[in-house]
Amino acid sequence: MSRTLRIGTRDSQLAVWQATLVQNLLKGQGVSSELIYIKSEGDIDTVTPLYALGVQGVFTRSLDAALLSGRIDIAVHSMKDVPTQLAQGIQEVAVLERASTKDIFVYKNESDLAKLGWVNGQWSKVNREEQALTIDHSPFTIGTSSIRRIAQWKHRYPNTDVENLRGNVNTRLRKVAESDWAGAIFAAAGVERIEVRPATSVDLDWMLPAPAQGAIMIVCRSEDAEAYESVRPLNHPETALCVRVERDFLRTLMGGCSTPISALARIEYAQVRFEGNLCAPDGSELVEIQKQADIAFANNLGVDAANELLQNPRVLKIVEAIRNAKG
Repeated sequence: MSRTLRIGTRDSQLAVWQATLVQNLLKGQGVSSELIYIKSEGDIDTVTPLYALGVQGVFTRSLDAALLSGRIDIAVHSMKDVPTQLAQGIQEVAVLERASTKDIFVYKNESDLAKLGWVNGQWSKVNREEQALTIDHSPFTIGTSSIRRIAQWKHRYPNTDVENLRGNVNTRLRKVAESDWAGAIFAAAGVERIEVRPATSVDLDWMLPAPAQGAIMIVCRSEDAEAYESVRPLNHPETALCVRVERDFLRTLMGGCSTPISALARIEYAQVRFEGNLCAPDGSELVEIQKQADIAFANNLGVDAANELLQNPRVLKIVEAIRNAKG
């Protein structure tokens, strides 16, 4: 291919790392490319909580516009930020092999971990009421702007105060260090990719991730067959299947990526094993589901799981609460 592909990316360290990874992979395929840096709405407004911005695609819409206007040829996204319905005229080209799906807790003091039930290198399995008592009589504040993380955290630790934490990875880590909070929640993939994961951090094994967390997605214009053919060899089929199942679950339940919906699909021994949950925004209710299917018959697994949940009156109550909170 003689054409040099223009790769659109946000200008944060993590976004540039992801775009550079794509650039290097393309080089290995004999495809030349250059990076084009574009500011997103989410990068410009780093104060308003994500859930309060009230729009889907806050980190992707500027790149979509650049793609559709012909300023760039492909765009690289953290897939969990991408709306389940792509903009008209844009198509998915490839999903790279996934990194860690976990959320992590970056803490300030080990004594705070003990309050949370971190004992001998693992999380204790006590119920919500028992966890509430451990931090009921002392100030305990964490930082995050994710409604999904807030909901799951408050379901487990209802007496925690949550402060809005926005900005790129390095900015958020600095804010935590300068704060008097007990800590904050981050995606493991983000801090590990740019090698800034603090030693004072632990995996939140009990927290289910956002759909497509840890995956990188590449998109192009729907009519750009040349770009599609050049990038398509980078697709990792197993990751693409798992994140599609997760995003189908999200779309069927609510449609938006800024909701307290979590999902994880994994392939084990030719089976796709799926876990999903829906949590009330205040953490008061959480409904979970697990399903599995042979890999050859897993295309509708996410949709089936969501439709099964929607038969549950508790789920309908949570969905209504989420809609009221957004309204």
